[in-house]
Amino acid sequence: MKIIINTSLMIPIYEQIVDQIKTLIRSGQLKENDNLPSVRTLSKELKISALTVKKAYDALEEEGFTITVHGKGTYVAAVNTELLLEEQKKELEADLEQAIEKGRRCGISDEDIKSLFELILEG
Repeated sequence: MKIIINTSLMIPIYEQIVDQIKTLIRSGQLKENDNLPSVRTLSKELKISALTVKKAYDALEEEGFTITVHGKGTYVAAVNTELLLEEQKKELEADLEQAIEKGRRCGISDEDIKSLFELILEG
């Protein structure tokens, strides 16, 4: 499992881990019952605190992407494609809301924002 941490981003490290593992699950690179690296192993590999990895694993479990069996490890949960699609839509919606808010802060009209969106869709 290849995870890349970018310390120059404003995104917390644990969120970067969560996002990348979700992407690996969605793409099928991680499948149901695949074992994730232990907290210690991943923290050593990424040269970060074990608490940061634990926080990421806890977030993944809370969202239903993984299951942790104490003493055994963390495994990819059964993939619910509807849940994954809904999660992706939710993330896209948040990104679009941010883009719209940014456009409005810059004084761009809603019509111009729509035109830009349609232009991007075509491209």
